[in-house]
Amino acid sequence: MTATIEQTGPATSVGEVPTFQVTLRVRRFLPEGPRGDESYWDDHVLTMHGTDRVLDALHKIKWEQDGSLTFRRSCAHGICGSDAMRINGRNRLACKTLLKDLDIRKPITVEPIKGLPVIKDLVVDMEPFFASYREIMPFLVTSGNQPSAERVQSPEQRAVYDDTTKCILCAACTSSCPVFWTDGQYFGPAAIVNAHRFIFDSRDEAATQRLEILNDKEGVWRCRTTFNCTEACPRGIEITKAIAEVKRAMITRAF
Repeated sequence: MTATIEQTGPATSVGEVPTFQVTLRVRRFLPEGPRGDESYWDDHVLTMHGTDRVLDALHKIKWEQDGSLTFRRSCAHGICGSDAMRINGRNRLACKTLLKDLDIRKPITVEPIKGLPVIKDLVVDMEPFFASYREIMPFLVTSGNQPSAERVQSPEQRAVYDDTTKCILCAACTSSCPVFWTDGQYFGPAAIVNAHRFIFDSRDEAATQRLEILNDKEGVWRCRTTFNCTEACPRGIEITKAIAEVKRAMITRAF
């Protein structure tokens, strides 16, 4: 539900961005703190602008209220995705989520993504996620001599896997998957999506090898088609469809 922004303070001039107060409720975990392994909620009341995003609110807390707050972000560096977190119970990118699009009448909850070990506050250990990504061989495999010109591909051939090239490895899809939460060995949607990107690339020659990797008991067949991953993807990738196409290729060997 989107809340109406109520201006705080004196009236603003024409063109000036209105401000509002919002409470950010952040899930904290300080392994070196007095609470030990116990996580807890920490509330911060902030005055924000209508153009601000959740990441701006986290910056305001860190820079002005509590410098110990820890989170990842890498905006404007060519690839995004490092600030994926659970905002009001849904996986989102903090840099894309406008505060005014949330219900600011209630505290906005911010937690680390699920299914990965929490290192500190909103920072999780991404190594299990990237281990699965590396295992599916996320690179072009070809044979023969190095070509003297680019490997030509038709627009139709490119369109087959275009959607899965959009992945930014934010882990929002994988960490929204109930199977991944309960089974730490499952490859997860992101790894399968990145395998899809190369399995259906007409220039690649390792599709069979990738399909054998994903045919493992913790591979593509563990997907239960709950669509959580598709709903969580900030790039709008049709992840469940891509997983179904990999399953079909596994059976028919048509790719």
